[in-house]
Amino acid sequence: MANLLLPIEERNLTPEEVELLDKRRRRGQLFLVLCFQCVIVSALLTLWSGQDLTYSPGWMHPVFYWNCITATAALVFGITGVRLRRGLNEFISY
Repeated sequence: MANLLLPIEERNLTPEEVELLDKRRRRGQLFLVLCFQCVIVSALLTLWSGQDLTYSPGWMHPVFYWNCITATAALVFGITGVRLRRGLNEFISY
C-alpha cells in the first residue's frame, strides 16, 4: 500500500531522486537554523541600535547597519529554508 502522507509527485521516486530530495530538505533545515540565529543576533542588536542612531554623528551608524543586514539575512534564510523544506510533514532536528 502506498504511503498516503507523501505528495503524489514523490510516491514513485528512484533512490537517487530520494537522496536529492533529502539533501534539499536538510539544506532547508540548515537555512532555518541560520534564520533563527540571525533573529537572535538581530534582536540583541536592536538594544544598541537606538543608542547608535542617537549618539553616532552623521551617517556613521555601524550597529544600525549591522542590525539591518542581520534582519535581512534572517528574512532571506527563513524564506529560502521554508521553500527548501516544502513537502516535509514531520519535524526533524539534525
